[in-house]
This record gives sequence, structure tokens and C-alpha cells, in this order.
Amino acid sequence: MTLPFLDDTLIHVAENRLGILLQADRRDSLTWAEQREVTRTMRTLAGRPGLTQLVLLAGLPGSGKTTIARELETRGYLRICPDERVFEQHGHYGRDFPRGSYKIRERPILTAIAAELRDALASGRDVVLDHGLWTLSERQEWREVGEAAGAKVTLVYLPATHEELWERIKKRNASTFDNPNAMYFTEEDLLRHGARFEPPGNGESPVVYAGSLVPVIEDNGNLTTLRNQGAAPA
Repeated sequence: MTLPFLDDTLIHVAENRLGILLQADRRDSLTWAEQREVTRTMRTLAGRPGLTQLVLLAGLPGSGKTTIARELETRGYLRICPDERVFEQHGHYGRDFPRGSYKIRERPILTAIAAELRDALASGRDVVLDHGLWTLSERQEWREVGEAAGAKVTLVYLPATHEELWERIKKRNASTFDNPNAMYFTEEDLLRHGARFEPPGNGESPVVYAGSLVPVIEDNGNLTTLRNQGAAPA
């Protein structure tokens, strides 16, 4: 298919250049700048010009993070969920390992995910990190990972009242033993986590998500519209 923004001559030039770079890649002789060039060229030839995108989500349990992440997954984003990885490797929090030891088990998984995320972005994949990112320092850490890989980073903030969150969590608790995204929480847990949560400030340039709106992300990495499709938060 001929791309609307490239004529046949430019496509031919881009394909030839890509072939040269891929040959160098097989010899392990690509520079970092050339790796970035491969990513940009492949995205352009696929009709997706511009930077790859990393979407970060900031919100408490029950705010709708997984709903958004799964919607983006249907649009071609790679969804990475640390809670699912912990569940796969260690089982259910509070049943298969003690409450209070989650962070110890999560830490090496996050390290592995950071490497996977960098590789995915460098290869041209858009990624959504299905993770709460409650603090400024956490968000800054993951933003730096994305920017170091040459990606456009979009932070989506999912605000909700305590009452809204608790109603959703009570329903979600019913599936806690089978669903890694339904970790069991008491209302006291939610209050404690809420006290630790640092809402994104203007300096982080967050996109504020409200209710059941499902974001539509353009290929250039800008969150341009929010469309209500009636999805229930998760």
C-alpha cells in the first residue's frame, strides 16, 4: 500500500536504507542512533510515523486503570501489568504468600519489566504500563525509562472518590482468588493507600481521565479525544 505522505521514490529510498541498517544489525554493529533510525523508519513504512508512545497510568485500586489498558491493547499497544506477573510467579497475595511481602516479590519483576519495556519501545511498539504509580518518584522513574528509549510519554490520571473506589473494590473482591487484577482490599487498606497517593500535579502534564471514558490515542502520541463507550472501570 502506498502511504499518503510518501511517494514511491521516498518509499524506495527508505526501504533501501532500512535494508542496510538491518544488515548492520545482524552484524551487531548498529549505533544507538541507527537503532532509533530503524525504529522510526519501520513505523513510517507501516503508516505510523512519529515517536513510539509509553502510556503511564496514575490511580488507586478501582480507578479504571486496567479498563483503559485493555482498550489500548485492542488498539495495538503492548499491555504490561506487574500485578499479573507477580500472580503468575508467586500466586495470590495473602493466600500463597504473606500480606506485607508484596513489594519484595514485585521488585525483581519491575526490573525485568523495565528492560522489556525499553526493548519494546526501541523496536517500535507502543506500550501501556498497567500499574498504579501512586507517587511522583515512581512516575518520574518510569517516565525516564520511556524517554531514554526515545518514546513520547503520556501520563493519564484517573481520579475517583473514596466512595466510588470502595464500591468497585467490594464487587471486585468476589473474584480475588482467580483474578490477578482483583487483589483483595479492605476499606482500611484503601484508606491507607489513599493517604499515600500523590495526585499528579500540573508539572507532570497529566491527561485527566473521568468516569468510564475510554481514551483514543493518536499515533503521534497525543491523547486527542475522550469518547464515552460505557466501559466499567476495573
